[in-house]
Amino acid sequence: MFIFDISNILNLLLMLAATILLIFLAQELKKSYIAGIVLFAYLIILIMHVAQLVTLSDQYRDMLSVLTRCVAIDFVFVFISFFAYLWVDDLEAKKMEKKSLDNSLDWLWKNV
Repeated sequence: MFIFDISNILNLLLMLAATILLIFLAQELKKSYIAGIVLFAYLIILIMHVAQLVTLSDQYRDMLSVLTRCVAIDFVFVFISFFAYLWVDDLEAKKMEKKSLDNSLDWLWKNV
């Protein structure tokens, strides 16, 4: 069974670097769809890991701890990329002088 193991420290660092670079690119270009692509990718990876966890057969029970770590890390990356999407969307809305998708975190953006 193939598992994209992001709990491995090298994979984790590579994914973190790619996420930071893509969020920085989205912030510089002020294009929220770039951060949206990152969020969508992490949601797909989360769904893939949960599906593997649910359909795990008895012969692969030793992979249970790896999959649970991967799901936990996926949730962290989804959380980070979701807030990055909201932040870049706010930057894009201010640049285009239009209403942001969600202004409920205005108090947070003023401090960033």
